[in-house]
Amino acid sequence: MAKKKIAFICVHNSCRSQIAEALGKHHAGDRFDFYSAGSETRPQINQDAVRLMKQLYGIDMEKTQYSKLISDIPEVDYLISMGCNVTCPYVGKDFDEDWGLEDPTGKSDEEFIKTIEQIEQKVLDRIS
Repeated sequence: MAKKKIAFICVHNSCRSQIAEALGKHHAGDRFDFYSAGSETRPQINQDAVRLMKQLYGIDMEKTQYSKLISDIPEVDYLISMGCNVTCPYVGKDFDEDWGLEDPTGKSDEEFIKTIEQIEQKVLDRIS
């Protein structure tokens, strides 16, 4: 039986959605396929996210992930918006969930870690 595909979407695909993809793979990569994407890309994943994910989980997101457009990922079974502030990109179908998370870019490590912990809890809730 094919694994269910879960995608995390935000505008730039450089921070929250990348963290969610990494944590999904970390906790349940054997049971689900995880993707992240955005309506725009960035040249690299947010460096604070990369540093903190290495520090907290030993995950090097830059080894296995990169900023992708929505058109770069396959059709998925479950679509989650990370919270897009004004308008989420339309990806061809409605979102199954909107997590409504603030973007921690440019904020303190404490704010980043709080966001990472929120994402982790939501990922664990989704896969259980």
